Amino acid sequence: MTNRPRSPQEQARLEALKRQFEQRKRMAQAFQAIRHKVAVYSGKGGVGKTTVAVNLAVTLANVFGQRVGLLDADIDCPNVVQAMKVDTAPTYDGSRLLPAEKWGVKVLSMGFFQERQEEAIIWRGPMIHNALVQFFEMTQWGSLDYLVLDLPPGTSDAPLTIMQTLPSLDGFVIVTTPQELALTDGMRSINMVRRLNQRVLGVVENFAGEVFGWGGGEELAKKMGIPFLGRFALRPDYRDTSRPTVLLSPAVRAEYEAVARALMAVLEGSPS
Repeated sequence: MTNRPRSPQEQARLEALKRQFEQRKRMAQAFQAIRHKVAVYSGKGGVGKTTVAVNLAVTLANVFGQRVGLLDADIDCPNVVQAMKVDTAPTYDGSRLLPAEKWGVKVLSMGFFQERQEEAIIWRGPMIHNALVQFFEMTQWGSLDYLVLDLPPGTSDAPLTIMQTLPSLDGFVIVTTPQELALTDGMRSINMVRRLNQRVLGVVENFAGEVFGWGGGEELAKKMGIPFLGRFALRPDYRDTSRPTVLLSPAVRAEYEAVARALMAVLEGSPS
């Protein structure tokens, strides 16, 4: 009995499966020496997600002595390079991207590849997907204790790509502010993470204080049955952007120490 020749459609599907398998294999190899991969995420823009990701990464490296990488997964509006004040670029050894480093944190961002900081990156979903996959496949992070991913807000292409393709992601830290609309969007982002069978590690509340109030993030965590990791007050300390605020303000540093400690406890499976 001879095998039936494959149709062009069957052959195309088979080739696509092979490419997908090889892609996942390359990504698994790229991330195999990273102990924890944590995505910082929000359903709404303007809640301080990048600020949280940057200061959390710097706290893990400088306070807790962890080996840390920071991946800016916001392809459209990358801000990590500016927030970290990185003054060197990644290098390319012919096959792998080697991240830049600042404040003890390895950094990679689309911002490194813009000619001008104010330049708009206007890409459709497939191009964003391909850029992220290239970052995942080509970056040589080396051995890390934590890779912190700064995600763009919303529930569309970039978060979806990360949830569906990044191997062995530990989970998501949801950033919200105390206001009603932010909490609604926070709930949406939690539901998206769960729908894609990913883990929500906890909620942090940003901009807490007299202006916007406080307690909304804690209520959201309680309602959704997930850990509340802590809150960050709205302080004038953040006006100094010469370096991540945890390196300038003892009060902000103390808040991030508490949140980082709670996050590590969740990841290690002990009570926070």
